[in-house]
Amino acid sequence: MADGYDLEFLATPVPLPRPSQDATELSYPRFTVLLDRARRLAAVTGVNIDGALLRELPRTGEWRLDPRVDAEQQTGPDVYARNDLDRGHLVRRRDPGWGDVADARAATEATFFYPNAAPQAAGFNQSKELWLGLEDHVIEYAESTDQRLSVFTAPVLGDDDPSYRSIRIPLRFWKIAAWQGVEGLAAAGFVLDQTDLVRTPDGLLAAPPLGSFRTFQVPVAEIARISGVDVGPLAAADVLEARTGRQVHWRQLASPVDITL
Repeated sequence: MADGYDLEFLATPVPLPRPSQDATELSYPRFTVLLDRARRLAAVTGVNIDGALLRELPRTGEWRLDPRVDAEQQTGPDVYARNDLDRGHLVRRRDPGWGDVADARAATEATFFYPNAAPQAAGFNQSKELWLGLEDHVIEYAESTDQRLSVFTAPVLGDDDPSYRSIRIPLRFWKIAAWQGVEGLAAAGFVLDQTDLVRTPDGLLAAPPLGSFRTFQVPVAEIARISGVDVGPLAAADVLEARTGRQVHWRQLASPVDITL
């Protein structure tokens, strides 16, 4: 079962966003990763979530390299050893875990392939918890329609990302959630910034007390600009300016009540 992201999952077709650079397309159950071989990290991930059929499954699965890709092109266990780095799921473990139990379990376990991970500073604060709960919040909002989401997540692969061991640590991550609203396709964009937590002098990663994560809601078009990713119809479907009635830039979020959907 490796069907990958389905562009026709919503009533309005939504193509998988595409980076400007070459990337290896890796299909997993209900999600796809576009792996930047040079950076050894995902440039784009896309997952289909059926909120009405989500299952609460026990955590199973272990992090492992994808045998379809050379180990040298993946950010594997050596990067995460003996430091304050977490293997941050891009497609969350529970997101593809819906429907039939066996299929749901296979999908959640597939999220533990290293192409679906990116280094994040260890530890939690309110902003990171908010980031991890964004899909849940949008699913709750979308319950008045068909409770389906397509979610796209990746690190911003910036030129100024600091070097660490054999990779460069991304300082920011982006996420776009798309759903079928009453008036058609709707989308919302978010950015997680861990710049204040990452320091790499002498090859060491800073511990969380140095700063905090910051989560922002941003225009989808801004995500396309900072990431170099073609977001297709998602920019025109952005709810941020439509709901606020004015031009909006980066809005820092403190809690779910700050989110515009």
